Amino acid sequence: MAIVVQKFGGTSVADAKKIRRAAKRVIEKMQAGYQVVVVASARGQQTDELVRDALELNPNPPQREMDQLLSTGEQQTVSLFAMALEAMGSKAISFTGGQIHMLTDGIFSKAQIKSVDSEFIRRELDQGKVVIVAGFQGVDEYGNVTTLGRGGSDTSAVALAAALKAEECEIFTDVDGVYTADPRIFKKAVKLDEISYDEMLEMASLGAGVMHIRSVAVGKRYNVKIRVRNSENENPGTIITHEVPQMEGILVSGATIQTDMAKIGLIGVPNVPGTAAKVFARLAQAKVVVDDIIQTEINPEKASLSFVVAAAELPAAKAVAEELKSELHCDNVFVRDNIALVSVIGVGMRSQYGVAERMFGALAKAKVNIDSITTSEIRISCAVDHSEVERALEAVCLAFELDKPARQRRTA
Repeated sequence: MAIVVQKFGGTSVADAKKIRRAAKRVIEKMQAGYQVVVVASARGQQTDELVRDALELNPNPPQREMDQLLSTGEQQTVSLFAMALEAMGSKAISFTGGQIHMLTDGIFSKAQIKSVDSEFIRRELDQGKVVIVAGFQGVDEYGNVTTLGRGGSDTSAVALAAALKAEECEIFTDVDGVYTADPRIFKKAVKLDEISYDEMLEMASLGAGVMHIRSVAVGKRYNVKIRVRNSENENPGTIITHEVPQMEGILVSGATIQTDMAKIGLIGVPNVPGTAAKVFARLAQAKVVVDDIIQTEINPEKASLSFVVAAAELPAAKAVAEELKSELHCDNVFVRDNIALVSVIGVGMRSQYGVAERMFGALAKAKVNIDSITTSEIRISCAVDHSEVERALEAVCLAFELDKPARQRRTA
């Protein structure tokens, strides 16, 4: 029998009524002839509540103990889910990540999955049971409980789908699928029927919260068909897959914004080989993730180097920059803490011209000033003032007709 993995997020299992609704979906899938593996998140805001409890007792709790604590939220959900299924007449069994031998590395709070014992799960499925797995967690080689980071249940689900060679991985959430833009900000955004892995990876990395970036990366690597659906209706959702021929004519598939960003610049660093390597090696040592790196030459001896970071990482990045100021004898360090990014993403950008012109023209018409620009094969990002980012998003969405279904958009 074909296997389907169904993942239910925290809002989809927030209370008994929603757990029963989710369980009904599982039964319907079984009645359609599938074996079903369920991955569940902690209910509602339970993880946030556990974090608050921990910080009240210890402002700097050990990461190992935090993982031990936070993993309990998902464990409660899967047990309740199994009870609901049994009450509805279906055999079910719940497991923690450790019990299905989801082996991870030993990096607490952001572990990466190394392997899964798929045969263990198959044996339970072959006995007619629904297998319910706690998402977001695994164990390292020493048996320590590890967690995969926020959104890690998506990654658990896609990894299980890959290991089991599942026909599909359904991600149930509180939205109807992936939209051309955040519909809470751009009210005219439309749902996408399909989106490529590459586009979804870019959108996830640039602020779209509907899918966890690591889960999409696993899906692409192992060719897992992912479907994002609303747990409260029967809409078909959005399929995340490889590129399809129909996508070739579409310039831009979506637009995103990232707020709460900051920019740091080192002015007058030595214009010699190895300077940038030293700067970003030190930032990496401080665990600072950087984006939008720009280096410009001032003169043959001096250059300016700037980069964007999340506002939460600004204190660490600023400390590194101040240390490097004296070490590199640079003229100045500047910090701008009111930066946001607006980006457009689309595989069609690879083979079409005029995308940058249309985007910059739209921002100019909306009187949004561009601080800096970063590009790749399938995206363009502009740093703008935080106060202007929502206006910037609406301008580029309208310029690329992201208020229309793909088939109705012009390509030139």
